[in-house]
Amino acid sequence: MALTAGTIWSGMALRRMRAAADPDAPSRAVALPASWEDEAGMALAALAPGQGGTSLPGLAEAWIARLLARGLRLSLLREDEQAPLAESLRALLAARRGAPGASVWRNDSKPEPRFVLNLPAFLDDAGGFDIAAYTTAIGTGIRALDILTGGKAHVLRLGYADLAGLLAGLGLAYDSSQARDAAACITALTRGAAESASAVLAERFGARESACLFWPAPPAACAVPGLAAAARRALEDAGRSFGLRHAGLLALTPPDAAEALLGAETGGLAPAQGPTRFAHAADGTVSEQPTRAARRAAALHGDAASLLAPAPQSARTAMEAAVRPYLHAATPAPAAVPQPARPLAPPRPATARGQVWRVTLAGHRVTLTTTEHAGGGLAAIGLAMARDGIAFRGLMDSFLSVVNLGLARGMPLSDYVAAVAYSSGGPAGTVEGDPDIRRATSVLDWAFRRIAISYLDGAEARHLWPDPSEEDVAAEAAPATPAQREAAPQLPLDLPARPSPAARRGGLRLVG
Repeated sequence: MALTAGTIWSGMALRRMRAAADPDAPSRAVALPASWEDEAGMALAALAPGQGGTSLPGLAEAWIARLLARGLRLSLLREDEQAPLAESLRALLAARRGAPGASVWRNDSKPEPRFVLNLPAFLDDAGGFDIAAYTTAIGTGIRALDILTGGKAHVLRLGYADLAGLLAGLGLAYDSSQARDAAACITALTRGAAESASAVLAERFGARESACLFWPAPPAACAVPGLAAAARRALEDAGRSFGLRHAGLLALTPPDAAEALLGAETGGLAPAQGPTRFAHAADGTVSEQPTRAARRAAALHGDAASLLAPAPQSARTAMEAAVRPYLHAATPAPAAVPQPARPLAPPRPATARGQVWRVTLAGHRVTLTTTEHAGGGLAAIGLAMARDGIAFRGLMDSFLSVVNLGLARGMPLSDYVAAVAYSSGGPAGTVEGDPDIRRATSVLDWAFRRIAISYLDGAEARHLWPDPSEEDVAAEAAPATPAQREAAPQLPLDLPARPSPAARRGGLRLVG
């Protein structure tokens, strides 16, 4: 390709695959470096605009070309600076060390641009941290963001990702004073180097902010050789400047597909959720596999479980307190409270065996997949529905992840079925394609009653969880009409609740 000729991409081996941004999106052809995992292909599919095929080199060269042209047009970049900046950006991306956020890839001007650095990618083979390369990458990110914002923004958004993976690679448990000292030094180094880069721009285009003369001193020492001294030196260098171009530079923002493309497994300073994760194979099976951070920690230190054990909320709070003095913006709230630290029970091995059901529920195509243990028991569940939204998909994936974790730890399947059967919140109506279930009040209702029939006693399951009536299904499916809403009482009266199918079933008695 003409765009990539003579660049770092021209000598890179690529592999082609089909990937989708989420399980229900149409797949598209993508090309990415041969050594990158399939999850990176899914991230690439999410970053590329449109629905056609794409490749990492082509998509990267598109946003790099836009960035260079913008810098030249606005006199923020000289012609002799274009090639070095482009090569620096390519090198960061090829090494999976840094990249702009999703809005830059998609050429979306509405969200503020961001640039993220993937901390574990700066680890060397011996487990050391490449301080010089990280400092250079910070300068590249600040220069790119200044151009992307047209040189007018007073606040830029440079951040890092996967602090937990870096700490595990350094052999430091997240909930330890050594880890907090290392994180404080990393963040102080990031701020100092970013302000120095802003000072360079201020010398050329004019200062808009005064340099910071006072800041909390970073830890005097940390477990990473040379890191504490480099952090102090970076802050001192920034303080000696005659002014800065920007009032804020360092912000840890929520992750998007750019972090997934780089291989980061956690966003910002979030702790790891554990040494393993559930992964979906191309055939629909699900298995529990070690994370990238766990494999790295095991190779460098022979230990992954203790280094990546789920950390309590108090550990994240302490970590945030350690790095907060060096940030220019508050950290985003955690997506979920981590589980208390506990030993990871060995999961029962799953095989490629399983079942697949494809039905239509009230006109919506639904696919249910299961993975089984070697003995035939249920190991994991997968559920996909065509035309669902991103929010619904995210909630469904999170719910099924919780269910699969429970199944892996021995939670009785019958408890899940009893809790989910006859649930509402989705399409309700006639089920086509399942000879045992004719009606359902929601996708989850059908899925869990289907699983009960297949993996519990089928006859007993049909007796305990029979089909809901047509009236129940109609009530779940039909929204309230304007006339019904007007007829509803306006006072906070306690109206008699319509009993659910499960409640009515519990009120029946068999007479023999």
